[in-house]
Amino acid sequence: MRDGRQPGGMPTHLPVFVVTTFLLAMLPGAGQALMLRQTLDGGRRRAWASIGGTCTGLVIWTTAAAAGLSAVLLANPHAYAAVRIAGGALLAALGVSTLAGLRKPPGPAPAPSGSSYGRAYAAGLATNLGNPKAGVFAISLLPQFLTDDGPVLISSVGLGVLWAAVTGAWYVIFTWAVDRGRVLVSRPATHRRLQVVTGCTLLGIGAAVALGV
Repeated sequence: MRDGRQPGGMPTHLPVFVVTTFLLAMLPGAGQALMLRQTLDGGRRRAWASIGGTCTGLVIWTTAAAAGLSAVLLANPHAYAAVRIAGGALLAALGVSTLAGLRKPPGPAPAPSGSSYGRAYAAGLATNLGNPKAGVFAISLLPQFLTDDGPVLISSVGLGVLWAAVTGAWYVIFTWAVDRGRVLVSRPATHRRLQVVTGCTLLGIGAAVALGV
């Protein structure tokens, strides 16, 4: 989308890009299921660590797409399948872990620690990098919003950072809403139902990713 600039030097494509990426972030999927799990299990701050990992993954995918690595990955069926299966297995493992938590007696969530934040960040990063569809989006979406101004690599990475910021903003809103609603789901029976739904969702998405559905 090489449509020039608005008065004052702002690229006219940026508002459209922000709206597009925000709508993409709102689509239900592995990211939202992961954020729901992290918020219910460890609170907003642990979910925010996963958001940081997700945003890092988006920047990595964008940089890889700009450097041509994503195109190479998508052109190699075996490499693509390996990433896809690994990502699906990770999501399925998170689903199993969530369902396994049903065996524990209900009680207050443990206070988050530095290590739990690190694991949450790693979960967000691995979930995003294990989803080749993010690479497809980076290849197919970002070039439509590049202008002729400046080096393509720098422009692409800049759009990737903006994409990550917009996605992170939506997830912050989402996890805030979930955390505010914790009072409504504080009853053990309701919380266990949410665990079942979240665990099964992660398992289903993991299977879909692994099978390339």
